[in-house]
Amino acid sequence: MSRALQPDEELVELDAEAVRTWCARAFDALGREREEIDAINVYPVADGDTGTNLYLTAEAAHRAVEAVFAASGPDTAETVRAMAHGALLGARGNSGTILSQLLRGMATVLADGCDGDHLARALAEAARAARQAVAHPVEGTILTVASAAAGACAAGGPLVRVARDAYEGAATALTATSGQLDVLERAGVVDAGGRGLVAVLGALLETVTGRAPDHAAPAPLPPAAPREKCAGEDGPAYEVIYLLEADDAAVALLRSRLDALGESLVVVGGDGLWNVHVHVDDAGAAVEAGVEAGRPHRIRITHFASDATPAPGRGTARGAGSGAGDRHGADGAHAHRHGADDGHAHACGTESDGHAHACGTGDDAARGERVPRAVVAVVPGEGLAGLCAEAGATTVRTRPGEPPAEDELVEAVRRAHAREVVLLPNDTDLRETATAAAERVRAEGVRVALIPTRAAVQGIAALAVHEPDRRFDEDVVAMTAAAGATRYAELAVAEHRSFTSAGVCQAGDVLGLIEGDVAVIGKDLTETARTVLDRMLSAGGELVTLVVADDTPPGLAADLEQHVRRGYLAVDTTTYHAGAEAPPLLIGVE
Repeated sequence: MSRALQPDEELVELDAEAVRTWCARAFDALGREREEIDAINVYPVADGDTGTNLYLTAEAAHRAVEAVFAASGPDTAETVRAMAHGALLGARGNSGTILSQLLRGMATVLADGCDGDHLARALAEAARAARQAVAHPVEGTILTVASAAAGACAAGGPLVRVARDAYEGAATALTATSGQLDVLERAGVVDAGGRGLVAVLGALLETVTGRAPDHAAPAPLPPAAPREKCAGEDGPAYEVIYLLEADDAAVALLRSRLDALGESLVVVGGDGLWNVHVHVDDAGAAVEAGVEAGRPHRIRITHFASDATPAPGRGTARGAGSGAGDRHGADGAHAHRHGADDGHAHACGTESDGHAHACGTGDDAARGERVPRAVVAVVPGEGLAGLCAEAGATTVRTRPGEPPAEDELVEAVRRAHAREVVLLPNDTDLRETATAAAERVRAEGVRVALIPTRAAVQGIAALAVHEPDRRFDEDVVAMTAAAGATRYAELAVAEHRSFTSAGVCQAGDVLGLIEGDVAVIGKDLTETARTVLDRMLSAGGELVTLVVADDTPPGLAADLEQHVRRGYLAVDTTTYHAGAEAPPLLIGVE
């Protein structure tokens, strides 16, 4: 956080600390208003989650900014880019996706300057970029509020005046939205996404002035109107969201194809990475379109019909703890998170097996019934995710440099829909995040045991001895013992010259890490792997587990299996394929 402003002190430029403070305050503001924004969400789908989606998008932006500050002392350009990139990666729902594009539009201008005139131009570019991202812009929405904010401060001037003009213009436009869309007028509410944007601009004004803007007391809600029909009743049945790696030409074709498939199409991003959001009846076709355009991942499919919540009225808002990314209705309905890269869609199957599943909720979930016990595991690569899913686990995918957030772990535990849950973080750095997530779900009445697995191979060992029919405590003890008896190693490639516990490495060197410490530095992946195996097996072992990524040299696994057979006759070897986005090689020795 930036230093507190003194009385009558106002900022003249948005430096890196000020952007950091704005991001944190926007996150806090959306957290405070999340429930109220959820309660007035009737457009484009009356599913009561706009506040939650905006909050989670802001959380992703906040985490990205904090990460760059933890790594170095960033300048303003690096900070605003981190804020926009984090929002892009973590964008949720229609409004969250648009918010991420607004931040991206602002970042392109603020990276070149951060005084009042630059802020005015940044808001204009944000409004333009957001409208361009939406296939069919509609007035009375967050787009209208963004345009009004930009128009109100178009003359530029000192930073404080621009921020205040933008906030007041947005607030005035927000009030008018209830008369611009029939669905808002009938419900007696303003646009939920627009209200979220006003909160973000209010946080900006507070950052540059040191004073929170005056908030007009919200008008009381009228008697609850008849519920607007939700998508899935007279509109598309599914919401499909995914990140996409593709070039501009492919995305242009994708827009046309998805526009023909459904509605509420928003495609944001650029420079090869995009966030795609659309409402469709054929979820599989939407994912297939992404596969043809490039490489989709983080695929999320929500079935609206089983996810509808009542129209806004007294007592209908969900609490701040509901939903953690994909939507959760009061009946326990859930949407799966996927790591599908091949894009094939199926009607309800195990998640994270490399395919996208257009699933609603099972009968048990719809009735509120929970399974007795479940395992939730964090894993790298779609191959391991599929392996763990086949073993009955609910999986959370992690990508290089993008560990799952606390809310993602909470959402996965909820998605498992069990009375008792064993949580396997499979990463030392996730221990605190997993602990916080477990505490939150325990408060909801779920019995959660956190086994402090430090690597995916330890999670595999724990899952292998999991027996849901025995007593919970006995199962946890057995899984903990199996994980603890597994020593682990990882092979990675050095990105730059560095001093390590094994000496100085150069960029491109192969690093062999045993129990998290660099033990071997080599030039060849296979040779370094052999050395690491020998060191681990010198202390004994009965079973070697190899987890191989897609981009490793052909024949690596076969070579290492033969190496073990030749030198360690009593040791068995098991090989799994992690797929893409996993470390080159993981090794476990039990």
